[in-house]
Amino acid sequence: MPTRKEKAPEAPVLDFERPVVELQRKIATLKGRSRASSDLAREIRRIEERAEGLQRRIFSELSPWQKVQLARHPGRPYTLDYLARIIGDFRELHGDRSFADDSAMIGGIGYFEGIPVVVLGQQKGRKTKEKLARNLGMVKPEGYRKSMRLMQLAARFRHPVLCLLDTPGAFPGIDAEERGQAEAVAKSLEVMASLPVPIVSVVIGEGGSGGALAIGVADRVMMLENAVYSVISPEGCASILFRSDERKAEAAAAMKVTAPEILRLGVIDEIIPEAPGGAHRDFDATARNLAAAIRRALDELMPLSPQELKNRRYEKYRRMGAFVEAGGRDRLS
Repeated sequence: MPTRKEKAPEAPVLDFERPVVELQRKIATLKGRSRASSDLAREIRRIEERAEGLQRRIFSELSPWQKVQLARHPGRPYTLDYLARIIGDFRELHGDRSFADDSAMIGGIGYFEGIPVVVLGQQKGRKTKEKLARNLGMVKPEGYRKSMRLMQLAARFRHPVLCLLDTPGAFPGIDAEERGQAEAVAKSLEVMASLPVPIVSVVIGEGGSGGALAIGVADRVMMLENAVYSVISPEGCASILFRSDERKAEAAAAMKVTAPEILRLGVIDEIIPEAPGGAHRDFDATARNLAAAIRRALDELMPLSPQELKNRRYEKYRRMGAFVEAGGRDRLS
């Protein structure tokens, strides 16, 4: 059975969701009054209907930058929150057997609905001390070498691999570069491409650059509906293209970072719905949706032979992108 899960923390409120949250707080106050009259019950129901309609309207019209804000929401469930809800008997494994353990990368073994699996995922941390220990979810080379070690363990025992992506990007510090950050990311891509077991990757928050892609070369790649996936942050893109990070909202729109846009480009296979109002409003409901999507993916992938898995994975990534022929030579479009 899954380990005991902690109560979701009180979530901070973003500007665009404030009207809905204020109505929900008013409803909670009214419900807290004892001996509610029939008139009060009707008023509560009227406000609930108003809040539900307002929430649907606001969240159906979110801009790409607002989706980025949701993906980074400090109250959003992280990897360990999902593992507590969908993975039974999870045992975390540590270290790359070479340099150190990286707490930004969670890795271990457990059971998904009775199926033994190897689980990997970035963990950002909530309180200041944990954020520092987790390095804000930015993985160093030893973290990727740990994940590769566990992928190879999965291959040895024929266990599927589940990856949860949530990072601003691989750690860019000089110590990471000295220990071979680029090589570690590249090697992880190579290892995943050749694994003989099913791989399912889900972007649960920020899918930032090669830091996310390093555990994202999967047979099924999915995104939660308010997650984002991009080669660079909107702030970084704005600084490079516009020489001002104040144009980050414009950059986010141009970069096509949201789940519907990524699906349309063929980079992911499925969008997983979140709880109404975002994953941070109901960890359990979002975790149930995540588990259902993983179940569907594994039902399709587990009957395939190792060679079929590798062949399909190769073809999947060969199909991405587009090119045109001009002057007898191929070039990227």
